[in-house]
Amino acid sequence: MELDEIDKQILEALQTNARITTKELSYDLKLSQTPIYERIKRLEREGIIKGYVALLDKEKVGKPMLTYCSVQLKEHAKPFLEQFEREVVNFNEVVECYYIAGNFDYLLRVLVKDIAQYQNFLVNKLAALENIQNVQSMFVMTEVKWSTETPL
Repeated sequence: MELDEIDKQILEALQTNARITTKELSYDLKLSQTPIYERIKRLEREGIIKGYVALLDKEKVGKPMLTYCSVQLKEHAKPFLEQFEREVVNFNEVVECYYIAGNFDYLLRVLVKDIAQYQNFLVNKLAALENIQNVQSMFVMTEVKWSTETPL
């Protein structure tokens, strides 16, 4: 589906503030509320808008330690990849998982309380999986830029 400029403006506004009202959007975009509402519903129906979430401060909810894990598997046949994916989605510490190209097979974004909790996750969950060859951990020292917005 091709997005026109009004769709893009609506999406940019919603990415910045998902709680913005159709009244506020109509004022900002100089359109009446009904077309704004109908466009939002169409964008939702077509799956362009996947959902609405509250973004939490990881420090204030007790998960200040952000770690990226590069995971290399021993076996790469499809059943082994699918098994890893089935298992990793059940780990609460893993908030994102990507199948990647390069020296590693997966990249995980892991949120934990501290190094002890990360070590417990690594030793008792991730490295305990049957098909793990290698795990490389990268600890975030400072968050320079963070955004959930998709550029349009």
